[in-house]
Amino acid sequence: MELAPHSLWYHEEALPQTRLRTIVRRLPALVRTALKLAWKASPADTAATIGLNVIVGLLGAVGLLATTGVLDALLTGGPAPDRLRAAMPALIGVAAALTARSLLQSTAAWTQSRLKPRVDRLAERRLFELTTAVALRAMDDADFYDAMQRARSRGARGAALVVDAGVGLITSAAGIAAAAGTLAVLHPVLLPLLLVSVLPAGWATAHSARMQYQVIYKLSTSMRRQWILSDLMADRRPAPEIRAFGMRDFLLEQYDDVARLSENAHVDLARRQALARFAGEATNGVVAAFVYAALGVLLMAGAVPLAIVGGTVLAIRMGRSSLSALVGAANDVYDEGLYFSDYLDFCKEAEHRTSQHRLGLPAPEFAGVEVHEVSFTYPGAERAALRDISLKIGKGEVIALVGENGSGKTTLAKIIAGLYEPDSGTVLWDGAPLALLDRDAVRQKIAMIPQDHTPWPLTARQNITAGVDIDDDAVIGAAELAGIHRTIEELPEGYDTLLDPRFKMGHELSGGQWQRVAAARGFCRRAPLLLCDEPTSALDPRAEHAFFDSIRHFAETDPAAPQAIVLITHRLTSVLMADRIYVLAGGRLAESGTHPELMDLGGLYASLFKLQAEAYTP
Repeated sequence: MELAPHSLWYHEEALPQTRLRTIVRRLPALVRTALKLAWKASPADTAATIGLNVIVGLLGAVGLLATTGVLDALLTGGPAPDRLRAAMPALIGVAAALTARSLLQSTAAWTQSRLKPRVDRLAERRLFELTTAVALRAMDDADFYDAMQRARSRGARGAALVVDAGVGLITSAAGIAAAAGTLAVLHPVLLPLLLVSVLPAGWATAHSARMQYQVIYKLSTSMRRQWILSDLMADRRPAPEIRAFGMRDFLLEQYDDVARLSENAHVDLARRQALARFAGEATNGVVAAFVYAALGVLLMAGAVPLAIVGGTVLAIRMGRSSLSALVGAANDVYDEGLYFSDYLDFCKEAEHRTSQHRLGLPAPEFAGVEVHEVSFTYPGAERAALRDISLKIGKGEVIALVGENGSGKTTLAKIIAGLYEPDSGTVLWDGAPLALLDRDAVRQKIAMIPQDHTPWPLTARQNITAGVDIDDDAVIGAAELAGIHRTIEELPEGYDTLLDPRFKMGHELSGGQWQRVAAARGFCRRAPLLLCDEPTSALDPRAEHAFFDSIRHFAETDPAAPQAIVLITHRLTSVLMADRIYVLAGGRLAESGTHPELMDLGGLYASLFKLQAEAYTP
């Protein structure tokens, strides 16, 4: 099926190299990388899994040779009791080999099953180490996000599957070596015939895997869209709005659009895969018949004795089975290797996007921030979000950023916090370029109360501390400052109450209460710079008034080390106490000054303030 090239949900980026020869060249590196990951996860289980499977393969040869000895003894002339006694040592050898092989197979399966969850955990842990460390701008890049979803959906799991397939390759190779040695003694001409007999099916399987990967790659954007819609329709948070606005049919229609694209692509894929498998199996059957016909000709010509024919048939079956297992394992490496390659490529790209932030100069004590002619454009956007912005934030000052929606206030706050790097211009932290400083050290000196705060599925205490070890007095003090302490105390388990109704004993908060929790999280950090982005949008007038009193109190709590506060809000009456107000319009700095100065100026700020004031004037 050809996917619609102009569909919003079609991944238009060029497909990576997925030809069989390309993947075969990459097989050793993929297996080596996966085995290194397995060794890191558990050296003992990795060594045991590989070693035991190799021994299992070799024991197959021992059993084969012993079986040949049994046949030779039984088919030799003489009384039956004498022949049976002659075959007894070989029979004991066959029984011993089969018993040992079964025991070692069970042990190998146990160690391999122990290894898989450990590799899965390690691979997934590495993925999340990178996703939480990349620059925030990467998360706004649609291509990077799609790559992340591919790495997350199957790529991380591919590590353990490639390990399993790699072990299968080694085991099959040992079995082939054993069968090849036996056939070389019995009749070496049959070995290349066996190799030819399994290639058609191997080609069909590999071709089928390549087709499947191409479909999944092209559908990566639509699959992500489908997951998002699925989450929306099965999650509690959007449930009230879905019902209130009657969005059920609309969302189902949206879901059907992307789901049908995936359904049609996979139905067509199943047809093409079936044709490939049919062609491979048909060819494979013809070649296998030719192999056994060649064996019959050799027997009729007297080239091999009857006793050796039995061993030859068993060697053919074992060699063919091992070759089939080898092709299957190689295909599994090829199949899962495509997804594991996505995982490795994503990790490499993510490492590149984090490497520039790993090292930096020590962050100086906070005395002020200066933004000098900063411009910024989001990935894929045609219009700059910020253009030539300059401002100053001094120690202990309350600075307000105001403007209409889309004027760039939140983006500017994120640049000040070091979450985004500007395209041009500089951000100076106490005179030192922020780009040269240790980002983690700088962020320890910054607290945020974001507009789009996250209701973490954690306890009330953990929601406030954000994973930092903070004493109870500080947690309670921050909660009191944010006006949420009494609410938390009244919860069933107080500060240890889980704030997520999706779990048993979990509790839900209102929007305003969640905003207070986010504020407490910002206050709890006691950072010298606090960024507040629309911190009262969900609060009632009384709570809003109390909150801004808390903001001023927070800034003046420690006179020896006063906090600087950057306040973003549309409620212009809330910025009257600001030391300086910066007015943004269309990504540019339109005006700046104190409230009286801006009112006297009669510009954008004055018009917005008067417009809001008129709403409260009868």
